[in-house]
Amino acid sequence: MPKAMIVQETGGPEVLKAVNIKKPTDPKPGQVLLKHTAIGVNYLDIYYRNGIYTVPKYPMIPGMEGCGIVEAVGKGVNIPIGKKVIYATAQTGSYCEYRLINANHLVGVPESIPDDIAVAAFTKALTAHYMLFRAYSLRRGQTILVHAAAGGVGGLMTQMAKYAGAIVIGTVSSQEKAKAARQNGCDHVIIYTEQDFSQEVMRITDNVGVHVVYDGVGKDTFKKSIACVMERGLLVTTGQPSGSIPPFNILSIAQKSIYLTRPTLMIYTKDPREYMLSAIEVFTMIDKKVIKPKIFAKYPLEKAAEAHAAIESRKTIGSSILIP
Repeated sequence: MPKAMIVQETGGPEVLKAVNIKKPTDPKPGQVLLKHTAIGVNYLDIYYRNGIYTVPKYPMIPGMEGCGIVEAVGKGVNIPIGKKVIYATAQTGSYCEYRLINANHLVGVPESIPDDIAVAAFTKALTAHYMLFRAYSLRRGQTILVHAAAGGVGGLMTQMAKYAGAIVIGTVSSQEKAKAARQNGCDHVIIYTEQDFSQEVMRITDNVGVHVVYDGVGKDTFKKSIACVMERGLLVTTGQPSGSIPPFNILSIAQKSIYLTRPTLMIYTKDPREYMLSAIEVFTMIDKKVIKPKIFAKYPLEKAAEAHAAIESRKTIGSSILIP
């Protein structure tokens, strides 16, 4: 029988359990039966597993991203049987071998892009893309600070920003990650475990600060991230693996008239046209080698707990994926 990973109650990686499930059949109108070939692992999956984000009921199958082959379609669906597709959706349920999913979530994957590369990049590249070019409008010559510049999102963001002509300062936690950040294109790399990153940013920018800070770390970096933003600049918080951002005095951003935003991918891909156009741009960047997704590790589906533990250790470089 096909396998799936379920969460019956929130907790650590150990709450992820492998179970056998009945293969879904008979897609409803507008649905597709998808056989997964590769499944993305994203930090959002961890938030749903540990209870930071909630679902209406348990048990639930985590995961919001998958790539696979269309096996059957419901009425009104024009996607051919056998076509390779990918999705990033707000609905959990990708940690499984087979999935029924609404066809409007699916995007065709060019045959030139392998399944594992596609799923290693898709959600993370869409995230980097909207944060650089839609939550903000990055222009050539501007300077940005990217936290976790060796990670899945941070690495792709750095590569995209460099292609757009920006100057990128990246922070990392180790010498190994510093090497990866430089390979991604960072002009300056700060090892925040050895240096005060806010002081270094101000030194690099001659005490001006950066146009935008992309902070995907959270509690540990938030206050100093504010200090790095130039007058009338932007602070984009994108995640909180180090913990939730505590309450703060609004005057701390008023002093320099700083803008603050906490965007989410699902709002920026809610419009099907925007979703498709962003996906096309991402796949074009992959095909043209503008961005080069890195796969940290491939795990069998039933080893999803190991993938979560590795990501939460904050020692991964690049993307982790599951193979059914």
